[in-house]
Amino acid sequence: MTQLITTELVELDQNLGNSTETVIRHLASKVAATGRASEVEGLFADAWAREQKTATGIPGGIAIPHCRSAAVTEPTLAMARLNPKVDFGAKDGPADLIFFIAAPDGADQAHLKLLSKLARSLIKKDFTAALRGASSREEIVELVDGALADKPAAHAATAPADAAASAGAGSGTLNATGQSGASAVAASGDGSGHAGPKRLVAVTACPTGIAHTYMAADSLVAAAKEAGVDLQVETQGSSGAKPLDPAVIAAADAVIFAVDVDVRGKERFAGKPVINAPVKRGIDEPAKMVQEALAAAKDPNARRVPHFGAEEQADQAAAEKGEHIGQKLKRALLTGVSYMIPFVAGGGLLIALGFLLGGYDITDVADDVVLQNNFGNLPEGGLATYLGAVMFKIGALSMGFLVPALAGYIAYAIADRPGIAPGFVAGAVSGFMGAGFLGGIVGGLLAGYVAHLIGTWQVPRWLRGLMPVVIIPLLASIVASGLMFLVLGGPIAGLTTALNGWLSGMTGASAVVLGIILGLMMCFDLGGPVNKVAYAFAVAGLSAGSADNQAPWQIMATVMAAGMVPPLAMALATVLDRKLFSLAERENGKAAWLLGASFISEGAIPFAAADPLRVIPASMLGGALTGALTMAFGVTSQAPHGGIFVFFAIGNVLMFVLSIIAGTIVTALAVVALKRWAAPKTAATVESVPATV
Repeated sequence: MTQLITTELVELDQNLGNSTETVIRHLASKVAATGRASEVEGLFADAWAREQKTATGIPGGIAIPHCRSAAVTEPTLAMARLNPKVDFGAKDGPADLIFFIAAPDGADQAHLKLLSKLARSLIKKDFTAALRGASSREEIVELVDGALADKPAAHAATAPADAAASAGAGSGTLNATGQSGASAVAASGDGSGHAGPKRLVAVTACPTGIAHTYMAADSLVAAAKEAGVDLQVETQGSSGAKPLDPAVIAAADAVIFAVDVDVRGKERFAGKPVINAPVKRGIDEPAKMVQEALAAAKDPNARRVPHFGAEEQADQAAAEKGEHIGQKLKRALLTGVSYMIPFVAGGGLLIALGFLLGGYDITDVADDVVLQNNFGNLPEGGLATYLGAVMFKIGALSMGFLVPALAGYIAYAIADRPGIAPGFVAGAVSGFMGAGFLGGIVGGLLAGYVAHLIGTWQVPRWLRGLMPVVIIPLLASIVASGLMFLVLGGPIAGLTTALNGWLSGMTGASAVVLGIILGLMMCFDLGGPVNKVAYAFAVAGLSAGSADNQAPWQIMATVMAAGMVPPLAMALATVLDRKLFSLAERENGKAAWLLGASFISEGAIPFAAADPLRVIPASMLGGALTGALTMAFGVTSQAPHGGIFVFFAIGNVLMFVLSIIAGTIVTALAVVALKRWAAPKTAATVESVPATV
């Protein structure tokens, strides 16, 4: 195994600038200069991207910038003892001991365990004191090698807490008593109704899984031991994870999640009181987290890990607190759209297949063919016509749920289950009166708010059981659907008819303008409310399309094509100039090819989240171009989803593809240009500081 650190990778008492960027760049240069990285820029970009996610400073004047990078050729440590210190984001002030951990994309488990072990050693006061007292680079290398080999630092006693932490080094689980797994449970009881010390479990995880994951685990273990608490920790890091014993979890009074990523197997902790915080807090404030977990264990109203399948419900309940009316309205509309889409997606594709097999005339004969024919009695046109009629009819029936489902689940978002039936009924009334999806939205909101209001009534105990299943659905249906019939349905139907007529008459320049607007909306927030409004607008009109009125199909094609541009463009941009993107972004770029081709705009979200001021404007530019081209060339889509994979449902598919390619190229070039020449001032400052090697 190659040596992780050499004297050439050590800087002692040097001034490496006054910013985090300059220090990281300098250490990246050191790694490249020793032949352990193929380029400085790629390594720096990946390390800097990691630093921007979570500051790597920890208490005690220490910082551990780290990353995985395709530029790294072998696992490496670079160390600097700074003078003056530089602020790496630790709460107790700037850092003078900097360890830069650079791991290759495919680092082996042995190296990853050594890197993790070093990170754990840095919370030991004797080790850091020895590093500060070292007089030569050779001494630093010797100290680090000793830490990796579990040798104690010279002239220093190991603290009890450190010993407890070291006991679990390299394993997937740690505890505060030196025991592991179920043995700790056996030592303190049978795990049920115990009267001994409080028992906690924890999971630590960070995006890279090399340093913070293990340091947080050790810090929590040490703090728990000091508090007299039995704490078992599962580290979900790069060097592997050993899941906590189910018996240990069952016996725990509470759970701590010190994580920056999703907890793997969260359902194992369902029902336990939980303290959730970023992994860095597990390093900075482990004692506070332990005390908070102990308090949560005694609090019957404490937040708990939701049962498997209930995460969305728990997140929604938390999000509802403090919402103003605009947020509630937006949430209700998006809920309705999200539940409506499966009806439309399946129905739209089936209708398209029906047209493919039976021709456009299948709309006139589908009912008779389905009812009067079968495999033994095929209609004129044979098997293709029969299957086309069946598929068209199934799709049409599915599309018939579009407005009721939209209204029903808008009401559900407002009033929970008692709102579903009144919402569906109000949506059905809207469809009957020709009010379309606009009527469905209004009817769903009415049904939801009426059901919610009725649900607040104080009624006798004997009547409470009937409220959600009889009283609320009955009264809310009468009020909401009655208002739709008597007052609102007619005007909304008139507005819908006028809107459909206007859209059907759009040609030439006006159609291109609509395409630009829809393209901008699809790329503005990449799956957010504005994107969903444009998509819902297109999907809601899809069923009104026909051979004589193809405007709704053109709108659907425009929305789908524009929505494919951002992820495809980000994928292309990572190929055009990979140095501008972090390792994580380059990996996301590989997946974005398929996501974009499938019309999943959310594939560009990781890029937009990291750099919204460049990615979103560039995406909107390409989306507007694609939208304009698809409308100008009269491209149609009878399918509401699927991207290029539903080519059979797309009219003028060649121009559909060319429009997407044009928008993708424009957005990719714009992103690259903005990242090169519209960089933040901090980045410009980094470039201006010469890196000494």
